[in-house]
Amino acid sequence: MASFGYALQGIREALLSEPHLRFHALATAAVVALGFWLRVPRHDWALLALAVGAVWTAELLNTAVETIIDLVSPDFHPLAGRAKDVAAGAVLLMALAAVVVGLLVLGPPLWAKALALSSQR
Repeated sequence: MASFGYALQGIREALLSEPHLRFHALATAAVVALGFWLRVPRHDWALLALAVGAVWTAELLNTAVETIIDLVSPDFHPLAGRAKDVAAGAVLLMALAAVVVGLLVLGPPLWAKALALSSQR
């Protein structure tokens, strides 16, 4: 049980200290709200949950990598910079993949809803 508490504390600390993670939290809230509004089916929720979870996981791992590098290499070192850049690249790649998933899942029903709303005018 204590392990869950430590894990939740780690997420909390990352949310408080990492602006990018707060952006991901806002994006997650927007995706969830849009999903409810569009009434996406259960299998689409699974895809959205996997995409959101993957982005959060990548961001948390990036935060852990950067924290460890700052601990062991407080002064600039090219390899430390490279490791941080690669970890950040992993987050970027996962975020782009999540955007694609979001467009594929939410795009068609959003487009249909927009057409329906525009035809009512």
